[in-house]
Amino acid sequence: MIPRILIVAGSDSSGGAGVQADIKTVTLLRGYAASAVTAVTVQDTTGVHAVHPLPADVVAAQMRSVIDDIGVDAVKLGMLGSADVIAAVAEVLRGVRVPIVLDPVMVAKGGASLLDDDAVAALIALLPLSAVVTPNTPELAALTGVEIDDEGDALLAAQELLGMGARAVLAKGGHLAGDEVADWLVTRNGHVRFASPRIASRHTHGTGCTLASAIAVGLGRGEPLEQAVAAARAYVVGAIRHAPGFGQGHGPLGHGWVLGEHSI
Repeated sequence: MIPRILIVAGSDSSGGAGVQADIKTVTLLRGYAASAVTAVTVQDTTGVHAVHPLPADVVAAQMRSVIDDIGVDAVKLGMLGSADVIAAVAEVLRGVRVPIVLDPVMVAKGGASLLDDDAVAALIALLPLSAVVTPNTPELAALTGVEIDDEGDALLAAQELLGMGARAVLAKGGHLAGDEVADWLVTRNGHVRFASPRIASRHTHGTGCTLASAIAVGLGRGEPLEQAVAAARAYVVGAIRHAPGFGQGHGPLGHGWVLGEHSI
């Protein structure tokens, strides 16, 4: 089975994150990637220099055209940008019965805001529609209002997000200090800790996009959530280890590492 993944996210001109990273991930994990672009960003490894949103009705039309013709087995939501786009996306997805992975993109790696202030409440309304939401700790803190200094705080905040309507939360720990990177998968049935040694690298641009898209491929293929998360984390770890070293800032991952040593 080739899982059909609909990506709803912004474009990254540097190719390291956003729709470009999503398409690379889905393709290299043997899925079929389709997309609905929400915004065009002027971006490189040093930061986001401008954002040009697309109208909400155009985003929704892109989604419907893919769903009605090609069909979808899973949806990955990334940068949505505004309350209007979020509302339009939610309206389309209410009629779609496939797993949805919500990566609540709020701030770019370089610190630029990618979500309007008035859109946070609208983003929370997407939680019940999603099979899993994948916030990093700053995003988790912004969504819940919980101050996060360690893994225990992250676990409590993830449980808070469940109380706000999320069906499952993957609380990513990359921003926390320590020799390990620990992510917690939290559901109403319990929680599971995933950990791996921290890799000393500045080439981590697009890790969140890549992880969420890899999870979507697994879910679209019919894998249980825990299995999809484990496989997605392994893919991201490999992509960080094989980063090509491009750019002067936060460089892109080596998405093509699964093809061989010299692939990017």
